[in-house]
Amino acid sequence: MGLITSSVRLLYLNSYRLDLEYKIQLISSEKMRLASTLNELINVGSDLDPESPEVKTLEKRKERLHLVEKRLDEQMQRYETQLKMVEAEFQSCKQMIDKNIQYTYGG
Repeated sequence: MGLITSSVRLLYLNSYRLDLEYKIQLISSEKMRLASTLNELINVGSDLDPESPEVKTLEKRKERLHLVEKRLDEQMQRYETQLKMVEAEFQSCKQMIDKNIQYTYGG
């Protein structure tokens, strides 16, 4: 790979890496908001009769929120795996650029 091509690839990989980091940050924020919502549901339900329809509705909502949390965890894991691969490719590309520069200008 030529120096220019490697440089363009490096820019692309860096952009993709930043995009993945941003998505991971968004998921983390959403998970914190979700945890806060779950805590509120737990607190509201603690004052009610366990057999009341309201508690059953709250339980259903908690179950749905747990499913959302699980999906967020799965999505975050995919992004983290992709991020590791991009970082490895980024380092490889950077080394290739360094070798190319050294070969071209270092003799």
